Amino acid sequence: MDSSHGVDPRSFDDPRNVYRTDEEFYASGRPANPELEEDRPRGARPTESVRHPWTWGTILFVVCVVVLVLAGIALFP
Repeated sequence: MDSSHGVDPRSFDDPRNVYRTDEEFYASGRPANPELEEDRPRGARPTESVRHPWTWGTILFVVCVVVLVLAGIALFP
């Protein structure tokens, strides 16, 4: 095996060992227009106001859990 890549020299003429160049390989899966649109255009204002992620229901749930934990600690020390 004289090749630096360990390929058997007897297989150099085998048509199965013909590989595409890097440019051919990477060009095959590309769309016709490889440019992508910007997903967040610069300079635009949000169309609606940003809401806080906590709703009143979530706040009430957290308060109930805290009260139950504190009541459990106070009643069953």
